[in-house]
Amino acid sequence: MAKSSSATDELAKIRNLGVIAHIDAGKTTTTEHLLFYAGAKHKLGGVDQGTTQTDYDPEEQERGITIYSACIPFQWAGFTINLIDTPGHVDFTAEVERSLRVLDGAVCVFDAQKGVEAQSETVWKQANKYSVPRLIFVNKMDVVGASFAKALVSIHDRLTPDFAANGRPVPIQIPIGSGSEKDSPKPFRGVIDILEQQAIYFDPADGGKTITRESIPDEELDTVKKYREQLFDALTQHDEQDLITSAVLEGLEPDLTKVRKLIREQTLSRKIYPVLCGSGREHIGIQPMLDAVTLYLPSPLDRPPVVGTNPKNGKEEIRKPDPKEPFCGLVFKAAWHPSGHRFFIRVYSGTLRPNARAFNTGRDVKENIAKLFHVHADPNRGLEEVETAPTGDIVAVVGLKESKTGDTLCDTQHPILLEPISFAEAVVSQSIEPESGKDKDKLANALEMLQLEDPTFKVQDSKDTGQVLMSGMGTLHLEVKVHRLERDFKLEVRVGKPRVSFREMLRAGKTVEITVDKLGDKPSFAFLRVSFTTFKTEKPVTVRNSVGSEALPPLFAAAAERGLIDACQTGELGYPMMNLQATITDARFDPQLSSEDAFVVAANKAYRQACDDNIDLLQPIMKVTVSTPSDFLGNITGDLAKRGGEVKEITGDSTAEVVAYVPLEKLFTYANEVRSLSQGRANASMEPDSYQVAPQEVVRRIRGG
Repeated sequence: MAKSSSATDELAKIRNLGVIAHIDAGKTTTTEHLLFYAGAKHKLGGVDQGTTQTDYDPEEQERGITIYSACIPFQWAGFTINLIDTPGHVDFTAEVERSLRVLDGAVCVFDAQKGVEAQSETVWKQANKYSVPRLIFVNKMDVVGASFAKALVSIHDRLTPDFAANGRPVPIQIPIGSGSEKDSPKPFRGVIDILEQQAIYFDPADGGKTITRESIPDEELDTVKKYREQLFDALTQHDEQDLITSAVLEGLEPDLTKVRKLIREQTLSRKIYPVLCGSGREHIGIQPMLDAVTLYLPSPLDRPPVVGTNPKNGKEEIRKPDPKEPFCGLVFKAAWHPSGHRFFIRVYSGTLRPNARAFNTGRDVKENIAKLFHVHADPNRGLEEVETAPTGDIVAVVGLKESKTGDTLCDTQHPILLEPISFAEAVVSQSIEPESGKDKDKLANALEMLQLEDPTFKVQDSKDTGQVLMSGMGTLHLEVKVHRLERDFKLEVRVGKPRVSFREMLRAGKTVEITVDKLGDKPSFAFLRVSFTTFKTEKPVTVRNSVGSEALPPLFAAAAERGLIDACQTGELGYPMMNLQATITDARFDPQLSSEDAFVVAANKAYRQACDDNIDLLQPIMKVTVSTPSDFLGNITGDLAKRGGEVKEITGDSTAEVVAYVPLEKLFTYANEVRSLSQGRANASMEPDSYQVAPQEVVRRIRGG
């Protein structure tokens, strides 16, 4: 049955939008202006003052950075925009990852002075991973050294070097001037719409709300002509329907409606990335960017149907973005709240309603959907209860008991399992304990809540010391968790020094045969042959059973798999294993003597035998990017070499950018030390890159030798 035109029209008017960028590129300031101009808030907030709508958490307000992705719905020009402002700091990359998974389009914000920075490169790749169409907004055109042209070159060189493979950044708007009145003879004062061929100015007296359109200044006419030619050249490369190509070749003015249609088509297919510019701080260029979001970024209808598997038969299942399809949604975020956890769901098909039953496919449980909400930035206010969540909507639900981030919820009669969200491995650990022994259980419960919220935050008991270890993406990540414990859970805690979260892997694959004939002093029987395969690329531990039920009944097979999964959690040195697949290739049982416990023991012994003198310790390697005046380049590269780092790339002239790969354990104090090496003028950022085999001196130190 076809959808009603009204349902189609409503879906076509939805934009699920993310704002992504490097830290300090101006994402949150830009977001504040989006909400201000859309009427979603009546007063502009400031990052420096801690009064922004999306940075609602006290930790964010104190640090002036975004930590938690905030979902805010608002209206613009008849469209509903579900806006998610995401963090730029690499320690909170999980927030970006799960947001991009459920978004339809994104605005990538760049600093006009700095161009592409380390974390903006990371989030761009994350957007590529999920095939997210995006606009580019060159922000901070008012700062000293701002250059629209240089920012474009930076984007091309680092993000889209091959237009055919990577798409092409194409300006549809250019700045009038750059820099501020204090430092530039032609300060930034407005933008030029290349399509409309108009200059647009924004009145600072009312925060840029009043817009004036005028003729293009004479001195900018040649520049506009150049960029229009570049735009039409890019568009005609893939104009299969000849919307504008013939007109352009004949020297005629192409129809503006057709030009916009072509821009939209090529943006959705990621052949181009429309580029706009402005300054959030100076209230310039935001409304045209909002218009571009509605004109060129996708609705849920424009995105491909989601693909999953039927858990009953393993066959492929497809759900179209259609309210008439069976309900299917993805839990992409969980948030702790004293009155009950809130789970954020992207609805991919069908309609979700309150008091409904939904099937959690991956956990094989049914969940009660008690209530649905549209949630503004602050979880403690701004809740708007809704009666339906149709296809394309993003809602928060309460009442879930078993679900976690990455789980699929669907119609109980039409099961589907979507691909879960993958997250990076935690790289830093700290011990944690309560100041008072009576708070031990309270701390354990609080840590469990924080793990529910954040898939990159892990807690485990150290078998060697008995300590509780928390692990995360960086020292800032763990510092924020400690502050959450103190502020939200009213706990006083002590933490140890940061330590590296090492991993282990088998040095070589191995096949092991194990026979168990006794459990304690009682006769028993279990036989397993297990093939352990190791991988060079980073993969989680997986366990497979290739033995039929005649050789290994399901009850014993499940016990053997459970034994292998539990055993594979730690290696010889006590660290988590990775890059390992264990496959049961043969088994035997005795109807009288065999038991589940016997196969658990056999699995454990098989794993321990495979590990014997066959373990490599892996250490996390960080990609470190340092921006420094060239006068201090020698200091920076020499220091990186002393830390065991490998410098891979040095670019730039008066300001150099150094890219190096350095073991994490040499970097805990680097952010402060890099400033002392450069008289406070160098800045460094780092992100996890890979795990590599640790030197033997590191292994000996860990063994205590």
